[in-house]
Amino acid sequence: MTAVNIHEAKTHLSRLLERVSRGERIVISKAGKPIADLVPHRAAPVTIGGLRGQVRYDDSAFDIDPDIQRMFYGDDTDASA
Repeated sequence: MTAVNIHEAKTHLSRLLERVSRGERIVISKAGKPIADLVPHRAAPVTIGGLRGQVRYDDSAFDIDPDIQRMFYGDDTDASA
């Protein structure tokens, strides 16, 4: 693990990122106090359907309120006019 101050990190960011990409961990400090870590990126796995069987709902939750339907789309009886 390497520690650098903010000025050095700003000046040599490209070099530091190269080192991080090779697996090194770098600590950025301000006035001698660590404030951030540069670490290699790890992609988080994405699971499609990860909550399948755990989430329950009633189809009526997706019914449209008739008043809202009329406000947006008008009254069906107006279509003949």
